[in-house]
Amino acid sequence: MGQTVYITGCGSFLPGAPVGNDEIADRLGGSDRATARRRARVLAANGIRQRHYAVGAAAGALDGAGAGSGDSEAGPRLSNEELAAAAVERAVKDAGLAMGEIGMLATGTTMGDQLVPGFAAMVHGRVGGGPMELLSAGGVCASGMAALKAAAATVALGEHDAAVVVGSELVSRVLAEPRFGAGGRVTADAEFLRWTLSDGAGAVVLSSRPRTDRASLRVEWVRSVSYAHEHPACMRAGEGWLDAGSAAEAEAAGALRLRQDVGGLPGLVRLGVEQLRELVDIRTIDHALVHYSANTFRDRIFREMPEIAAICFSNLEQCGNTGAGSIFVMLEEAWRTRRFRPGERILLAVPESGRFTIAFALLTCVGPAQLLDELAEVWGELEQRLAEVALVRRIEDGTATIRDYRALLLNLRQQVVEGGRWISRAASNFSAERFELRSAAIRHAAEEHRDFRLLERDFVAVGGDLAEITAAAKNPGSEALSAFILQQASLPDPVDLLGAMFVIEGLGGVKALGWARMLQERLGLTDEQVSFLRYHGQHDGDHLSEMRRLLGLVMADPADCARIVRTARITARLYALQLEEIR
Repeated sequence: MGQTVYITGCGSFLPGAPVGNDEIADRLGGSDRATARRRARVLAANGIRQRHYAVGAAAGALDGAGAGSGDSEAGPRLSNEELAAAAVERAVKDAGLAMGEIGMLATGTTMGDQLVPGFAAMVHGRVGGGPMELLSAGGVCASGMAALKAAAATVALGEHDAAVVVGSELVSRVLAEPRFGAGGRVTADAEFLRWTLSDGAGAVVLSSRPRTDRASLRVEWVRSVSYAHEHPACMRAGEGWLDAGSAAEAEAAGALRLRQDVGGLPGLVRLGVEQLRELVDIRTIDHALVHYSANTFRDRIFREMPEIAAICFSNLEQCGNTGAGSIFVMLEEAWRTRRFRPGERILLAVPESGRFTIAFALLTCVGPAQLLDELAEVWGELEQRLAEVALVRRIEDGTATIRDYRALLLNLRQQVVEGGRWISRAASNFSAERFELRSAAIRHAAEEHRDFRLLERDFVAVGGDLAEITAAAKNPGSEALSAFILQQASLPDPVDLLGAMFVIEGLGGVKALGWARMLQERLGLTDEQVSFLRYHGQHDGDHLSEMRRLLGLVMADPADCARIVRTARITARLYALQLEEIR
């Protein structure tokens, strides 16, 4: 579960030219006066001004919904799998990949084009590529998020380097005449969906590495929870149709109509807001992409959670409600228009009314990967140097003595005691424009400024004299390292100290706990005698996660990146020298 997952490409596909409110009846029927009145009430509530329909779309009239192309051919019988395939192909192209490089295809839709085989298999057959893992997620709006969760998990597990997720709907064929009217008298629960839902698909590519040419979206987590045990079905279709004498009889009885219990939707809003408050502090979110079926429910969300209003983004009014595809159609537009900046956190929220499923995802925008690649190179060089350090070799091959351990503690203490000083100095030199970095430095100084006390306690616990460790001078490596970092911390906006933190926190997160265990096994030490190494081994992983977020704030600036790498390289060399000087 160790691999980080990134969204590196997005695509969407909306069929035909946009259909305005005064054109809907031309596509779906229902031009009589009574239907027109009901349609007007629904449109006033949902706020949708235009949408796209595959039914009735002229051949060659498909619009790429942000892909900047209308060159695909389509006719009245365009299939759902074609919509999904088009979005997939655009997302994969946007990610700079070929279909043959995709290891998994995960789909979400309310209704595929046929009962068997699964929707993902049909989309795979259309897009091609090589052998790949497939997942067809069923449900309604949250099925796309279920597909996202599954695909992200496989990439995180290391099973695939790249996966593509698509949510797609082609609902107009069950909303249009003559089929819609075939089920007898039309009731309000069917009218609401008829004038709210439309066709389209959205897709994202998940990768194990961020892009090197522009920003990516790091997937922090995906959550999906059903409350069907507490609520009856709120959106339904097909009840009892398999038990009817024939499909025609089921359709004549209205069993195949999509129906929505609108009265149950306020409860879904309340549940979604409750779950959101439990998951995140909304004040830490920069953008919230929220799927809702109508502006009336958006307004209810804002009343329940006023703080989300200023950060909420939706393209419902321009693109319509495309069900499982909506959240990805939204994300594609925000991605394409460069709405997100490195370091910003993006919440995806999809409350599904089918039988009350709530799905959320948290993303973080990160800059191009060149900085991470260069820091990885610095780390590799440091590990090679450490492998040549005599003390490190003795610890790792199990021949270290208690004298070696005391020497390590004594020498580290002289550098660590300076840590609080340079972090505090750096905080004081960040300008208001670097507020996030200044705040992080202040927090880190508060967390780290007593670390040297752990070293002193461990030193005494293994037979050392407190007076000796407190009076000891820095070795040449420690002297050079402390002087260099303090000098950098004294400069205006010392962004480059992120490079120093990368090295120092990295050693804690990657090496410290292993060294603690090796020393305990070799020397019979207790946890209390290796408290400094254990503390950093257990907590520096969290510090590294925070530092990764901070790196995202500066990745877009080549000058900042160059400074960070330079300081990381110097810090790594001086830290190795500090350990080399321990005799």
